Amino acid sequence: MIRALAVARRRAAPSLVACCAATLLASPAAHADNRRLNDSVVANIYTIQHQAGCANDVHINPQLRLAAQWHTHDVLTNRALNADIGSDGSSAQDRANAAGFHGVASETVAINPAFAISGVEILNQWYYRPDYMAIMADCTNTQIGVWSENSLDRSVVVAVYGRPTSPT
Repeated sequence: MIRALAVARRRAAPSLVACCAATLLASPAAHADNRRLNDSVVANIYTIQHQAGCANDVHINPQLRLAAQWHTHDVLTNRALNADIGSDGSSAQDRANAAGFHGVASETVAINPAFAISGVEILNQWYYRPDYMAIMADCTNTQIGVWSENSLDRSVVVAVYGRPTSPT
């Protein structure tokens, strides 16, 4: 009886593997929804601003989020990039202007050489850099756009901060 079960398992194993492989190959590629991570970055920036004495709220701005998305994709696909300047030489201000934002823009970029990145890893990269900490704690940065993307061996998070001005 035991021998019969062992033979049956060996015969079933290849067909089970083939079935699973066919299912995986036929499945569409999954795209991660990083909205929760992006929203947590905004919440952490709010907290940092209030620890710095700010009394304002931080509002998500669609134009700044678009600028962050552009740079995130650029950094993710161009491995030579590791900071604020884009592959085309653009700055955070250039990308914010191109996205339709009216005001002064700056950004922070986090890169992790792994499939995922956590909010703690992001803040560890930003909090201890004086230039990034100054951007995050600046009370005049009342608007923000955050975007994150992942590949198998790299995760990138970009936050673009804005100080809006009235269009002239």
